[in-house]
Amino acid sequence: MAAKPPTTIQRRIVVAAGICVLAFTVIGLRLVDLGLLKAREHDHGHVADEGDVVRADIVDRNGRLLARDLPVFDLYVRPHVFWDKAEAARDLAAATHVSARRLLRAFNGKHNYVLVARQITPRTRDKVMSIGLPGMEFEPSAKRFYPEGDASQVIGMTQAVSDGRGISGIEKGLNAELAAGQKVQLSLDMRIQYALLHSLDATRAKYDAKAAGGIVMNVNTGEILAMASLQDPKSPNYNPARNIMAANDYELGSVFKIFAFALALQDHTITFDTTFPVGAGFKIGRYTIHDAEHMPAVMAAKDILAESSNAGTAQIALRSGPERQRQWLQSLGLLQAVRAEIPERARPLYPSNWGQVETATIGFGHGISVTPLAFVTAAATIVNGGRRIEPTFLKQSGDRRGAQVLSYETSVKMRELLRYVVTNGTGKNANIPGYDVGGKTGSAEKNQHGRYIAHKLLTSFCAVFPVDDPRYLVFVMLDEPHAKNAVEALAGWSAAPLAGDVIAHIAPMLEMPNAAAVPVPGKGNS
Repeated sequence: MAAKPPTTIQRRIVVAAGICVLAFTVIGLRLVDLGLLKAREHDHGHVADEGDVVRADIVDRNGRLLARDLPVFDLYVRPHVFWDKAEAARDLAAATHVSARRLLRAFNGKHNYVLVARQITPRTRDKVMSIGLPGMEFEPSAKRFYPEGDASQVIGMTQAVSDGRGISGIEKGLNAELAAGQKVQLSLDMRIQYALLHSLDATRAKYDAKAAGGIVMNVNTGEILAMASLQDPKSPNYNPARNIMAANDYELGSVFKIFAFALALQDHTITFDTTFPVGAGFKIGRYTIHDAEHMPAVMAAKDILAESSNAGTAQIALRSGPERQRQWLQSLGLLQAVRAEIPERARPLYPSNWGQVETATIGFGHGISVTPLAFVTAAATIVNGGRRIEPTFLKQSGDRRGAQVLSYETSVKMRELLRYVVTNGTGKNANIPGYDVGGKTGSAEKNQHGRYIAHKLLTSFCAVFPVDDPRYLVFVMLDEPHAKNAVEALAGWSAAPLAGDVIAHIAPMLEMPNAAAVPVPGKGNS
């Protein structure tokens, strides 16, 4: 028996059922789109859960905030629900400080969702919400804020967008710890940092130098209390984010003589009073080493350092010889890149053929390039009792001195010599009464394309205080200082007073009493 064809009513029921299924399917997909993919929706806009800010804070040694993640939002809109796209573009532009023209062009485009602005603050979000537009969505994010800009090269930065990964400084060097929510307390003291930066800025401007930099280190813990780099904005290679104290290497010149003298005293190849012919220069092979200023015909070793004679220091270095000199500098960590919590570093440059001439020139700081951070670390070993130290940007407790590299007795002798340089030699302008400063000047001719340029100097000063029991080392540097005459551009006139100015400002902050201001019992002080 043949089936009866469906009636008109039955056909209408099937069509209606199909339409209902299709309608419910469309509605279901739309609910998934709005509910699962775009989070909760309200009548005039919606805010997704802010979630937890994961990246941890960075603070200085005293707890001052240096870096923190703060909640921000990426604002998206659905322009097809706006009743007046032009008005919406104007209002959103005014609240978020973006281009109204760009927004209107995007609103009239084919995209269902349009990004209005990234990383808006909660305050800006409130302004946007007050507009009362439908179809607004706020995707939670975080932005790294740096309330203290004076240590930016050390602290570094993170990716502005994307995953917020550290790309320089502490942010990169300790990225794993910070991303895991581990708060980082640095060794930096922002009071010391500001004082160093202020002195560097004033002196760089005074001498119109291409760059200036400085480091303050605790010689017993290796803690970096301050590190700053300044560059002339007019320089063609100007990069304010670059940490030249850790990422650049330099021929530092006469401050390097510290190491030649320490080795000679350690190996008993000289005493303070050993004399050397100096005045006519020192001939080695086909070269003659001269001094920048006139020197006596004969000088004692202590005066060779105090007056910074290249000719005298070359002879002292040759008493140690190439092999011993190289081994000595290796033990101080000067022949490899120094490592610390920041990623910025540079490999030292030194001759592959280390012969007599190279030994003589390296003795007075030419022919070898190191970073200022590497130099400071080695110099701290010379004065802290002769024990190896590792630099650190993290707050430490207790003495962190390591293996004995130099005998304690030789370290004490070096302190005496460095004090003599300040009281009787080229470092007189660093002498701050009451703090017993010791130190060494450095005035190095810059090497360009294999030639030393007499009028282009790198001047520096390495200071330690109090010199009889050193706690702190201050290193400062000026790149191509300019003065009205050649003498006043030398380190004794440019870098030494800069170091003294830094010490005068930071010593009270470090709770170091000024001995000159302390009354002496029994001397009639009122």
